[in-house]
Amino acid sequence: MNTFERAVKVWGKEPQMLQVIEEMSELTKEILKNVNRKKDNINELIEETADVEIMLEQLKVCYGISEQVADYKVSKLKKIDQRLDEWEKKNG
Repeated sequence: MNTFERAVKVWGKEPQMLQVIEEMSELTKEILKNVNRKKDNINELIEETADVEIMLEQLKVCYGISEQVADYKVSKLKKIDQRLDEWEKKNG
């Protein structure tokens, strides 16, 4: 059992899903400080990004969707690449 699975088992699905929301909110706040206020908060961005990534792994464990998310990411990245190719052709 990995750390993500252990955290969900020990602390429970609902509390961990609420923690996902909290961590995403904290990252959002730091991004807004950086963009809107031009704050030099790279350390906070690093910390909150790591926290969100950890919690997203727990979310995937909670819902048993790791494989589906990985597949969707591959598909989505292909679409983004296509859009970037089109944009670069038009805008040089």
